[in-house]
Amino acid sequence: MSQTFGMESRREHAHTSFRKPVRYLMLIESGGSMIALLFSAAYEMVTAIDAAVEEVDSMIAGLIPDIGALGSEWNQALAGHNADERAAAKIYTLAI
Repeated sequence: MSQTFGMESRREHAHTSFRKPVRYLMLIESGGSMIALLFSAAYEMVTAIDAAVEEVDSMIAGLIPDIGALGSEWNQALAGHNADERAAAKIYTLAI
């Protein structure tokens, strides 16, 4: 007789990564306020958060940003931002 009492046993968990790690953090103005955009190494946006939260400060502590996101690698990710916003953007490369 089965010891599961009619319930199916759990399947083995697949140990795969669901999301690529965040490689870039960008501070950019959007609609008059600063937001932090998080990107993967392939320049795909992972999420957007308010730049004023303390987690942003802890992620960029000690890092020196690159200024400007005018390169073609950012075109698709920043399609909703104008040239001035992109030129003033601060891009931090995070350690993985």
